[in-house]
Amino acid sequence: MNYLVTGATGFIGKFLLEHLLAREESKVYVLVRESSREKFEDIAERYGDLKKKLHIVSGDITTSGLMASEDLKKLKGKIQHLFHLAAVYDMNMDDETADRVNNEGTRNVVAFANELGGDVVLHHVSSVAVAGSKFVGKFTENMFDEGQSITHPYYRTKYQSEAIVRSEARVAFRIYRPGVVVGHSQTGEMDKIDGPYYFAKAIQQISYRVPKWLPLLGIDGGKVAIAPVDYVASAMDAIAHKPGLDGKCFHLMQSNSPSVGDLLQAFLEAAHGPEFAKRVPIPRMPRAMKPLAKRLQNAVPEKTKKQIADAIGVPLSVLGYAFNQAVFDDRQARAALKDTDVRCPDIRDYVDKLWQYWELFLDLKVKITPRQMQKLSGKVVLVTGASSGIGFNTSKKLAAAGAKVILVARTKEKLDETRSIIEKAGGEAHVYPCDLSDMKDIDRMAEEVLRDFDHVDILINNAGRSIRRGVMESTTRFHDFERTMQLNYFGAVRLILALLPGMAKRKSGQIINVSSIGVLANAARFSAYVASKSALDAFTRCLSAEVRAHNIHTTAIYMPLVRTPMIAPTKIYDYVPTWSPDDAANTVIKAIVERPKSIATTLGTAASISYALWPKVNDYILSKGFQLFPSSSAAKGRKDGQKPSIEQMVFANVFKGEHW
Repeated sequence: MNYLVTGATGFIGKFLLEHLLAREESKVYVLVRESSREKFEDIAERYGDLKKKLHIVSGDITTSGLMASEDLKKLKGKIQHLFHLAAVYDMNMDDETADRVNNEGTRNVVAFANELGGDVVLHHVSSVAVAGSKFVGKFTENMFDEGQSITHPYYRTKYQSEAIVRSEARVAFRIYRPGVVVGHSQTGEMDKIDGPYYFAKAIQQISYRVPKWLPLLGIDGGKVAIAPVDYVASAMDAIAHKPGLDGKCFHLMQSNSPSVGDLLQAFLEAAHGPEFAKRVPIPRMPRAMKPLAKRLQNAVPEKTKKQIADAIGVPLSVLGYAFNQAVFDDRQARAALKDTDVRCPDIRDYVDKLWQYWELFLDLKVKITPRQMQKLSGKVVLVTGASSGIGFNTSKKLAAAGAKVILVARTKEKLDETRSIIEKAGGEAHVYPCDLSDMKDIDRMAEEVLRDFDHVDILINNAGRSIRRGVMESTTRFHDFERTMQLNYFGAVRLILALLPGMAKRKSGQIINVSSIGVLANAARFSAYVASKSALDAFTRCLSAEVRAHNIHTTAIYMPLVRTPMIAPTKIYDYVPTWSPDDAANTVIKAIVERPKSIATTLGTAASISYALWPKVNDYILSKGFQLFPSSSAAKGRKDGQKPSIEQMVFANVFKGEHW
C-alpha cells in the first residue's frame, strides 16, 4: 500500500505516520518543503527502523502542481491514499496566510489528487471549526452548509477548504473533523500552546496561590469538542482503511464533550488546585443587544484586539469558546470504529499526563532582569538535583540568564530531558550523571567537570532526601538517618571539597546550600532530614570564615515547604500552603545576585528567635502540630488523600511553609 502525506511535520501528521509505517508492505511518501527537510529528518528518527519506508518528496502545497513534474510521473497511478493535513492552525492568523495555505493549498492538493488518478482516496483533515463560532444546537457529521457565521480567518478557511474538496475532487474522498486536539493521552506530548493550554499558566498560579480546601466559583460555559492526538491519528488510520465510507465525514472527539467548566476543573485537579464549589452558566446575550455588540466589536481596531490578546496571553477567539453553543455529534465516527479497539478516552483519564508534559516541556517563559543577566552571563554553575523540582526550575532560569549550567542528578535520562528543555528555550546546559550518596562517584563527576570547564563559579547544593517519620517510629530504622546524612551532608561536603581549591585559586566563587525552614523551626517528624541539613549549615558557617579572604561567598537558603516531587507522597500537603518551585528558584537566583549569608521566611526567622528566647513555648506549638498531623494516612483511620480538618487547615495557614 502506497501513501502520500502532506503536513507530515505537523502535530497530527507525525503520529499518523507511525500508524501508516506500521502497516505491512507500506511505503509512505511525504511532501516536504526544502526549508522543512531538516526538521522532518529529525522527526523521522522517532520511527526507528521503520523510517526506511519513508520517502521524501520535495514540494509545497502553495505551489501549483505541488512537486516537480518528474516526481508526479513516478507517483501517478501508484498512490492508494493521499492524506492532506497541511494547513495553518493558528487562532491569530491573518486572512492572507489563511487563504494562501488553507484554501489555495487545498485546491492545489485536490487538483494533484485528480491528476494522480487511479484508485486514490483523498483524506482531507478539516475541523469542527466549519460550524463557525456562533452556531447554536447540534452539528452532525452530515451537516456542512447551514448558513453559519464564519468571519474569523481560521473558521472561514476551514469551511472553504472543505467546500473545495466537496466540489472539486473527482476522486473518492473522506473528511475528518477533529475537535480541539490536545496532547497524547499516554505521554502528554504536545507541540505548542493551543486550546486549553492557553489557560495553563493561570491554572498553575491558582494552584500555588489558592489553598486546595478553598472552594471556587466558576463558569459552566459551552461544550468543548476535545480529543487527544493519538486518538485522532488512530481513528484516521482505522477509518481510512475501511471500505464503503467514501464521501462521508467523521467528527473525531470525545463523545460526551466536557463543558468549559468541566475542562478547567480537570486541569485544576491535575495541578493539585482547588475545586469549583459551584459553576454558574454564562447567560445568553439578549437578541436585541446582538447588533449593538457586533457594532462595538467591529469598532475596536484589530491592532487593539491583538494588544489585548497579547496582554492576557489568550487569543480573543479562544475566549469566545466560553460562549460556544454548538454540540457536535460523532455518530458516524463511532459506527466506523465499532469493530476496532480505537476509542476516544475521557479527558479526566489523561489530563494529568497533559499537565505534566506542559509543566516540563511547554512552560518555558522565564523572566530575567538585566541585573541577573549581568551577574550570570557566562558563569559556570553546577546544580545538584537538577532534574526536578527546585533544581529543574533553577536550572531553567540560570540558562535563560546566559549561564553555562552543569546538570547533576542520578538519572541520565531525566538530565538529558532537562537539557533538551533548556536548549529548546535557547539556553546552554551540560549533563553529568552522579550518585550523590556515593563519594567516589562524586569525585569522578567533579574531576570530569573540572577537566571540561576548568572551574565552577557557583555551586548550588540542592539535591536532598527527606524522611517524614517520628523518632519513636524510627527506633528500628537507623538506616534512615544514615542514608539521609550520606546524601544531604556527606555528599554535599564532598562536592564542596572537590571544587573549593579551584575557587580559591581563582579568588572567586559562591556556594549555595538549599536548606530547610525545619532547621530554624526544629520541625517534628523530620529529625533525620533536619539533622543532616543542620550539619551542612554548621559546616558552611565554619567554612565561610576560612574562605572569606579568597572572595568565596556562602549562602544558606532556609526553604519553606515547596510543592515538589519530594513532598508528593504526603497527600495532606496538597491542602497546606506551599511555595511553588518557581518561587523557590527565584530565591536561589536572588541568592546569587545579592550574596546574602542566609535567606529565610518571616516565619522561619520568628521560629528561630522564639526557640532561642522561649524554647518551651516553641516546643508546645510544635507538639500541637505533631499531634494534629499524623505520620501516615492510616494512623488515625483516615483514607489516603482525605481533606484535612478545619483545625488542621487553620494551623497550617497560621504557620505557612512549615513542615508538618
